[in-house]
Amino acid sequence: MEKPTGPALSNNKPQLVDHLRFHRRNHHLAAPFGNGWFARKAEAFARFFGTPMFLGAQTFIVVAWIVVNVSGFAKFDLYPFILLNLAFSLQSAYAAPLILLAQTRQAERDKANADADAQHREALAVANAERQELSAQTSAQMMALLEQNTELTALTKQLSERIEVLAAELHDKLLQKASS
Repeated sequence: MEKPTGPALSNNKPQLVDHLRFHRRNHHLAAPFGNGWFARKAEAFARFFGTPMFLGAQTFIVVAWIVVNVSGFAKFDLYPFILLNLAFSLQSAYAAPLILLAQTRQAERDKANADADAQHREALAVANAERQELSAQTSAQMMALLEQNTELTALTKQLSERIEVLAAELHDKLLQKASS
């Protein structure tokens, strides 16, 4: 998208404005883990941890694990379920860094977006100040033109009155010549 080349009010052509121009330089922060294959998989994995589907599936697996081992169908992890505890430890060893990484990247994105928004607000303030200045200049020009118009109207009135007096004098002289 093109950026405006001058003040938007200086001509009647529509200006193309890139409304995301302050966010473009932070585009690399869009993906929480980067843009590669691993990044996409890590982000999907981290997002999946907080879903109801994950919590339901994990609850089902834990209940099934305990039922299978307590009921005697299989005895691969007897009470106190050390293997299950190890599985939870392994899961948290991978989940915690991924979640922290996602939070750190989100904080970076939030800061970058806040900075871009602040720059955008500053640009809007500058543009607004320019528009107000232009409006003040236009108002001053309008007042000057109005004063000139008032002066011209007064001059036109004086000239009209003078023409009327001269026309009356000419009429009187013509009548005097005609009667003599």
